[in-house]
Parts: sequence; C-alpha cells; structure tokens
Amino acid sequence: MELWERSETLDLLSGLLRESAHGGRVAVVAGEAGIGKSVLVAEFARRCGPAAWVLWGGCDRLITPRALGPLHDIGRQAGGALAERLNAGAAQEELFAAFLDAVSGPSQRPRPVVVVEDAHWADEATLDWLIWSGRRIGRLPVLFVVTYRDDEVGAEHPLRGALAALPSAITRRVSLPPLSRECVDGQAHRAGRDPEQVYRLSGGNPLLVTELLKAEGRAVPATVQDLVLDRLRQLPRPARELAHLVSVIPTRADAAVVAGAPDLVEMCVDAGVLVPSGDGVSYRHELLRGAVEDTLSPARRAALHRRVLDVLAGVAGIDPGRLVHHATQAGDEAAVLRYGQVAGAGAARQGAHREATAHYRSAAVYADRLPAARRAELLEAYAFQAYLAGLAEEGLRARRAALAVRESLRQPEAAGENLRWISRLAWWAGDAEQAWEAAARAVTVLESEPPGRHLAMAYSNRSQLHMLAGEPEPAVAWGERARTLADRLGDAETSVHAEINVSTARLTGGDETAAAALREVHERASALGMADHAARALVNLATALVQLAEYEAAAPAVDRALAYATGQDLDGYVQYLLGVRAGVRLVRCDWAGALADADAALDRPARAGVAVVPALLARGRIQAARGEPEARATLDEALRQAERTGEVQRVCPVAAARSEYFLLYGDAGRAAEEARRGLDLAGRVRHSVYMGELAYRLWRAGGAGFPEAGARPYRMMADGDWAGAAAEWARRGAPYLRAEALAGGDRGAAAEALRVLGELGATRTAERLRAELRRRGFTGMPRGPRPATAANPGGLTPRQAEVLALLTEGLSNAEIAGRLSLSAKTVDHHISAVLGKLGVASRGQAAAAAHRLNLVRKPAK
Repeated sequence: MELWERSETLDLLSGLLRESAHGGRVAVVAGEAGIGKSVLVAEFARRCGPAAWVLWGGCDRLITPRALGPLHDIGRQAGGALAERLNAGAAQEELFAAFLDAVSGPSQRPRPVVVVEDAHWADEATLDWLIWSGRRIGRLPVLFVVTYRDDEVGAEHPLRGALAALPSAITRRVSLPPLSRECVDGQAHRAGRDPEQVYRLSGGNPLLVTELLKAEGRAVPATVQDLVLDRLRQLPRPARELAHLVSVIPTRADAAVVAGAPDLVEMCVDAGVLVPSGDGVSYRHELLRGAVEDTLSPARRAALHRRVLDVLAGVAGIDPGRLVHHATQAGDEAAVLRYGQVAGAGAARQGAHREATAHYRSAAVYADRLPAARRAELLEAYAFQAYLAGLAEEGLRARRAALAVRESLRQPEAAGENLRWISRLAWWAGDAEQAWEAAARAVTVLESEPPGRHLAMAYSNRSQLHMLAGEPEPAVAWGERARTLADRLGDAETSVHAEINVSTARLTGGDETAAAALREVHERASALGMADHAARALVNLATALVQLAEYEAAAPAVDRALAYATGQDLDGYVQYLLGVRAGVRLVRCDWAGALADADAALDRPARAGVAVVPALLARGRIQAARGEPEARATLDEALRQAERTGEVQRVCPVAAARSEYFLLYGDAGRAAEEARRGLDLAGRVRHSVYMGELAYRLWRAGGAGFPEAGARPYRMMADGDWAGAAAEWARRGAPYLRAEALAGGDRGAAAEALRVLGELGATRTAERLRAELRRRGFTGMPRGPRPATAANPGGLTPRQAEVLALLTEGLSNAEIAGRLSLSAKTVDHHISAVLGKLGVASRGQAAAAAHRLNLVRKPAK
C-alpha cells in the first residue's frame, strides 16, 4: 500500500526512537482496519535502517489466540536465551525476564524496536507481557510500537486495561485518521477514476482507496470482496486454488504450506492477490483474506483447513493452538482432542488461563474417546484452568463429570478431591447449599481411606466455608485440624491453605495481629509458587479490612491484592476485587473510579455468583443516590445473588443498601423491613460492623433500639453525636460516611454534607437531605442544581452537555476549545466534571454513556 499523509506520524515515531536513548518509550498506534497501521510501521522500520534492531511480533485471528504469540515470534528472531526458554515451555516470569535481557544488550548495538501488531487479538498472557515490559523499560534504550484496531476494542475490551496500565510518562497514543478528501481526489484523478465515487466507497480508508484505484476496467467495484474476487477470476485455476488455500490461514501462510508451488505463488503475487510475508505469503490485509474466505462453501473451507492441518502437523515447533484452530474448522474430532490437550497444557504453563480453558474446552467435547482414567484427567485439568480463569460454572460442570468417572472407577481419593473442588467452585458460583453438601461428602469419602493430603485439604475446605460464613470458632477448629494433619504429612500447600483460613477468621473476629500473619503467609505461598493461595491471603486481608470498615487500610490492601491477582492472571479474584475496590472507592468519594471498577467487573464472563455481588452493590448504591431509574433493578439482582450465598459479608451489605434505597424513595416501612432482615443474620454471627450499620438504617427508617455490640461510629450517629461520628469516619478513611454523619449536624455541617453530595452528583440523596433540613427548621441552605442541569439525565450543565457532544464526535480538547471559544484548560475542567458525573474513567466510556443515556445534543453554532 502506498503511504499517504503519514509524514507527521513517521516523524513522531522517529522522535520517540531518539528519545528512547534516554529511556524506553511506547507508541500505541490505533486505527480502523485498513487504515495503514502495518504499512506505517513497516515504512518506519525501513527508514530506521541499520540504526534499529526491529523485532516483529503479531497476534493472530485464531479461534483461541496463541498464548504469547508475539513473544514467540520475537524469540525466533532474537534467538539466545529467550528462544531457548520459549522452546522449553518455561514459566511466564522466566520468559518475561529473558525478553528484558534480550533487549538490554550493549549500548553499541542498534536500538531495539519491538513491534506488536494487531494487539486487539492478543491473548491474556501477551497483555500481561506488555504491561510487565511497559513498567520496566523506562531505563532501557528500547521503543515499543503496539498497533490495534480501535473500532474492534470496546470500552471493556481487555486491551483497554492493558494500555491504561502503561506508564503515561513514556507512552504516546497515535490515532491514524482516514485520508483527507483532497488526498483521495488527487489520487483518483491521477488514476483516471471518479473522485466522488472513490471517496464515497472508501471513506478515506487507505487500503480501500488503493484497491479501488487498482481495479481493472473503468467500473468501480461496490465492495472489497468484488475487488479481490475480480483479481482471482483472472488467475489460472491452480493459482486460484492456492489463493483459496491461503485464505483460510489467519495472518500468514507458512513456507511449508505453499512449498512446491513457486510458480503459482509468483502468479498470485504478480496479480496483486498475495504479497510476500516472512518466509511465506499472505493477503495484503485481513479484510481481503476474509473476503475470499467468505466465498468458500462450508465443505470447501473444511477441506482446505484439513490440507493446512496435515502440512502444519509435520512442522517442528508449530504452535499447537494453530493446529487446534485448523482441526476445529476441518471438523477433525480426533485432532481437536489430541492438539487441544497439548495446547491447553502449553497455555496453562504460560499463565494464559482463559486460552488454556478454551483449548481444554474444545478437547473435552470429545473426551469420551479417551480411556476413563485419561478422560478424568482431562476434565480435571479443564476444571482447574476454568477455576483460575474465573469461570466457576464451567469448571463445576467439568468437575462433576470427572467425579462421575472417578466413582465409576472406584477411586475414592480422586473422587474425594473432586468433591472438594466441587465445593469450592459451587461457592464461587454462589450455590451455598451445594458447596456445603460437597464439602461434607468429601470429608466422609476421604475419611474412609488412610489419612492423606486430600483429607487434610478437605478439612481445610470446611474451615474455609465456616470462615466465609462469618463463623470463626468452627473455622479455627477445622483449620487447626487440617494444619495438624498437613504438617504430619509434610504437606506445605494444605498447611498454607489452612493458615489463611485461620488467620482470616481471627482478623474478622478482632485479632489485629492476624493481619501480619496473612501478609507473612502470602510471602511464603508466593515463594513456594502457590499463586492461588498467595492471592487468597491478600484478598482475605483486603476484604477483612473492608468488613471491619477500616477503609484507610483497606484501600492499599485491595490495590495490592488486585495487582497480584492481575499479574498472576487469576481472573476470578480480579473480578471479585474490582467489585470490592468499587465499594471502597464509593465510601472514599471516588465515584468515577467506583463505577469504572463495577463496570469492568460486571463485563467479565462470570455474570453470577460471589464475584458479582460487590460490583452490583456499588453500582446500585451510586445509582440510587443519583436518582437513576436502574437502581432498583441493580439492587434486586444484588439481593438475588447475595441470598444464594447466604453469607453475612454479602447479605448484610446488600440489605443495608436496599434499606437506604427505600428510605431515599419514601418507603420507610420497606426500608425497615430490609434492615431487620439483614440485622437478624448479623446478630446471629455477632458481626459488629454489620450490626451497627443495619441498626442505624433501621433507626433512620423509624425503628428503635440499638444492639450493644453495634460498631461505634454508627451508634454515635444514632445517638446524635454527629461530630464524633464524622471524626471517626474521617479516621477510617470514609469521607462519604463522614458526610452522612455531618448531615445530622448543625447548619455548617449540613452545608458541608450537601457540598459533598453535590460534587458526587448524588442528587436524590441531596434532595432527601434538604427536605429533612427544612423539617428541622433550617432555611437558606445551598440549593440544588439549576433546572437545566437537573433535567439532564447525567446531571450535566448545558455547557458540559455541549462539551460531551463534541467529545463524542472524536474531537480533541484543543479542537473542542476552538469550537466553543474556550481555553484548553477550561475544556480540561469540563471534561473532568463530565467524567465524574457520568461515573466513567475515559473519553470512550463517556461517549458510550452519552449514547446510552441519550445525552448527546449538538452545540449551538
């Protein structure tokens, strides 16, 4: 593709390469399919010449992405220790360190330029590598260039989070726009084409412009498919057959696939159908490849995939994920079963748990072809990866199937272990009854055998369930029983597991020294390579601090747990912790961050169970405070999910939020009912904080009495000691609860509460407070938003609505400033206010919210 209107971007990349001499830089190049990202990077690499050492890696459009696909590409080019570790299937941390060593060579060597193309198709391990590398290249002379299709990356696409995690100080975003009308007109005139028609059909997309101008004859094809098919028709039949074969291979056809047909390859290249790529050939663009593939009949497509599979299966070192892709498309069940297991194990070793789950899932469909014992092993491996990927329901189904096989083989130890896992996965899925039943059965089955590590872990699982249910005494008893047996057997893993349960139970029971114990056991588990247990220690520490309403300490603890779980690709914990952090951010008055976390949690694959409750709770509370109509439905779903768990730490916060909601909307009777329901459970397990919160909600709804064990700040609020309560909430790092305490105070305190509510956009809560203040005889209190602002569903002022409208058009801050005759700094302030009121964290999310809430209106001209 000819390069037009990209000189400024090339200069920018050259400048970043120069800057990288003083520390690493990252260029993120975004644009739609065909906009010229690959051509831009190729031209940049050409201009660099011998001054740069360019390492190319690409992500492929496979059914299941290659685990660390770009790093494998780079390893083949770099050689050395990186290639050796990749070939040996080393662990993720080893591979990442080897990569960093590879680009940290002597200063006299050409500057490394690492290109990662099509990151929108990246697997989770590749995204981890990008984040990990981005945080460490600041002192290395290296330039990363990452390309992706921004039209295929929604607000919650995993790539968004990875890009957001790159250090902003060294990262430059480059957005490639379509070609200008003037450019297209000029090229069309030179080619003797109708400029109006070329621009209308191409929209300024460089690939489409190029293809339209190359079209044979005077007529302009109506579609991309017409363009490439027209060229195919001019080829001899054998060359067309080769082009069809290449069309079923995402990204590039290896040399082995087209070996033996050099003349046909040359014909296809000369005709402009294919282009050389690496040691093989490819279509000029995925749009063109897909256009040809779409013309093939299902039977023809399957036959071509079979040919590719037969060739690639004989190529040493081929990624098994590619074999799974072609086997699946060919309908070769035996090959899917064989290569799915190999690819699943490989992805698991590299920490790509979602990809491992997908490969095992494809193989498990045909598991009945295996001998019973091997079938059970496949199902157990599949279930374990699904657990790590946060797909509890999927893992649960696989574990149940494995249990049936183990029972048919009369293998009680393996059956007991599967029952223990069923208990764990059922808990994640929110099915408390099944979790407790399977836990009890696991102990019964395993106690019929000589004591072993599976029995010790079954005891620890019982301890864990009691701890999660807020029952510290049995949690400690079962935990000590597990630890005693584990220590006798030399079973370090179960000893760690049990210690986490016991320390958590003691911490939530008020033993402050248990926090240090959880930190210590995290370090021990991490050193032993027990990532799941190491993460759980941090998760339990963070959530225990939240349960104790110690938000100042909870905030960094949640961040640390989330960072660790993210780094280890433990998606179940990540989803859960995002919701927990949303709740912490809510009480710390960061509602934009809270809603961004809640949205990120709820957009993950698991839509039910324990992991979604905190996110639903945070979202529902903010929606209620802002008067949004979706609040009731959100809190109803939170209740449905919480009640399935039956656990105090989920049921009680939801009950408090629902009581708060009904009081806000004028139903004191229902508010009292919700509070009493939660208070009964909190009282049974003697949970001080939840007892205090629910008793306070009941008092607000007109109820009387306050439990002796209720947490102090809530008691102070009910007793009228608003100043003491406010001070206590400030100490605990909870400014939103401080504002709630101030609302019960004098004129100055109430005015401060209204100011906080106004900044948060909590219009419904503020209206309720003003009504109370009028009843208390206060007059002249700060009024609410102007009518025009109140009428806006997002609570935006007219000027903010204008800024949002231009933002959704894709204008930069400077362009918005010019359009509205404002300073750029003023526009920055407006956009920050818009993001806060909409509860989003980025411009893209703001645009999506604007369309969802029908907020977009054009500014006056």
